[in-house]
Amino acid sequence: MKPDTSTTQLLEQLRDQLRHYNYQYYVLDDPQVPDAEYDRLFQQLKKLEDENPELITPESPTQRVGAQPLAAFTQVRHEMPMLSLDNAFSADDMQAFEKRLRDRLKLSEEIPLEFACEPKLDGIAVSLLYENGLLIRGATRGDGSTGEDITLNVRTIPSIPLRLMGDDYPERLEVRGEIYMPRRGFERLNDQALKRGDKPFVNPRNAAAGSLRQLDPKITAQRSLEMCCYSVGVVSGAELPDTHEAILRKLATWGLRINAEMAIVEGAEGCLDYFDRLSAKRNQLAYEIDGIVFKVNAIELQQQLGFVSRAPRWAIAHKFPAQEEITVVNAIEFQVGRTGAITPVARLEPVFVGGVTVSNATLHNMDEVERLGVRAGDSVIIRRAGDVIPQVVSVVLERRPATTVSVQLPERCPVCDAEIVRVESEAVARCSGGLSCAAQRKEALKHYVSRKAMDIDGLGEKLIDALVEKELVHSPADLYRLHHRQLASMERMGDKSATKLLQSIENSKSTELANFIYALGIREVGEATARTLAVHFGSIEAVMAASDEQLQAAPDVGPVVAKYIVSFFHQVHNREVIEALRSAGVHWQDVEVDVKSLPLAGQTWVLTGTLEQMPRTEAKKQLLALGAKVAGSVSKNTDCVVAGPGAGSKLQKAEELDIPVLDETQFLARLAEYNG
Repeated sequence: MKPDTSTTQLLEQLRDQLRHYNYQYYVLDDPQVPDAEYDRLFQQLKKLEDENPELITPESPTQRVGAQPLAAFTQVRHEMPMLSLDNAFSADDMQAFEKRLRDRLKLSEEIPLEFACEPKLDGIAVSLLYENGLLIRGATRGDGSTGEDITLNVRTIPSIPLRLMGDDYPERLEVRGEIYMPRRGFERLNDQALKRGDKPFVNPRNAAAGSLRQLDPKITAQRSLEMCCYSVGVVSGAELPDTHEAILRKLATWGLRINAEMAIVEGAEGCLDYFDRLSAKRNQLAYEIDGIVFKVNAIELQQQLGFVSRAPRWAIAHKFPAQEEITVVNAIEFQVGRTGAITPVARLEPVFVGGVTVSNATLHNMDEVERLGVRAGDSVIIRRAGDVIPQVVSVVLERRPATTVSVQLPERCPVCDAEIVRVESEAVARCSGGLSCAAQRKEALKHYVSRKAMDIDGLGEKLIDALVEKELVHSPADLYRLHHRQLASMERMGDKSATKLLQSIENSKSTELANFIYALGIREVGEATARTLAVHFGSIEAVMAASDEQLQAAPDVGPVVAKYIVSFFHQVHNREVIEALRSAGVHWQDVEVDVKSLPLAGQTWVLTGTLEQMPRTEAKKQLLALGAKVAGSVSKNTDCVVAGPGAGSKLQKAEELDIPVLDETQFLARLAEYNG
């Protein structure tokens, strides 16, 4: 049955509306409706087209993806060559460029020469051909004369219109521009690759190129690609404006994206000012740029200047300092971070890259070392983008010397000689020295004095830094040996502050076992786990002597936490610090409790929603003290759920499983009952 007129009109209305929303979102960067509204209209259009397949048109928003994978790309010969640009690398180069132009045009210094300025996107140059407003072909630049037909892939890119907007476009229009991958899309793509165990892309340009050369357009459609137009090629059936800037503005009215940073300046000095401005904001842009392109703005002057064999005389690319270079890894060493993380660092043959001389590059962790396969003696590609820490991108295997050997993670900390621990599920290896490792000293002290640990009021971050730097404090035990004169002489202290701080240090000597265990800063041992250990083992000696299996018998202590605890107390340095603290007068009451006799021993409780009369942390603390295990999710093994206002899915699941639920009032009454 032939579709009625109303269906045809509705289809066109939906398509026009979706094209308009696409234009606002991808070209103007100014979305006017939420994604849900766009999705609703898209699904409505798709449903109508499914019901009326004879009305589907190639330029419909639903037809961006759907073609079968290609066996290979076909070649496209450009009707007008896609030329490259000459480069400038300094202010002198730009001054010389303007002088060449003025000499050729016979322009005196008094006559202004306008330049259109655009960021040089680090992507892939492409050509789009429109006939009667419809996209009929997309092609890569290739060698400038011949490229590859990537029509099916460019159709998947949302910022490329399948049909031009308006009605004043030329019958035949070739648009040229750069397809690129924004920084955020690049990071997301590489994160996904690493999770799958695949090799990540080196940089956004390589990622864009790899995405465009997929034979299956469905894969390209999954990548975050965008296009920005910078010129036109073949044009027939209409007259374009007489300046480069006006032409680009016209392209934008037809639904094509242009760069929002485009500007018009006068002379080489104006170009250099623009270059400096963009250099300053380069790292804040959503995309990578490797320079600025400057073009004579007047089309008539462009035509007078003409071309050399491979480049137009009227344009030049002022490049930023190279962000990638090749150098040699002289050595691979291991550094210890303030939290004990062991980081491999490549010591490099100094190389100028990204505007500075680089002699070191982080290798992050052993997983990254193994992925790169980097060794001392290797030639490597180094990348430095702006203020980003230099990183090793890849190894140039063809240059590898025969004598290199693979890198091994050291067994002992290079700073304190404590054991290095690496849990299977984690990429980062860590020094187990804790309190005794000089590299971790400041962080260990800041944790030790914190409110939930030893609660030493007045001992802030800056004072700790100063005490460590003056070598007055090497471990927490040294805090108890500080004198009034030493403290009073510190910056911003004085007699009164020193007296108050010494009293706070003295007060901290009397504490609870759980607070002391927490203050030690054992990895993964938080406040709740520290309290569990105190209740379960009763004394610091019992915790220190516990085996891996004994630790895991305590509530909420799994194999990873148990390994960290065993490793911490295995270090002689840590035991010495604990003994020094006790000798300094730090003391507590051992917990003489039979865990099995506690009211909630063996039970699992879950807290959800907002508790208004008691903080969640305090509620958890009291449940642990009563012998309960406090879980983060509801299961068939849950014994009771405490639900405050705002409780959601956990409360719903508890009701489905018929698990007892207490509100806060009932919970507080139950606690009062248990605590006698």
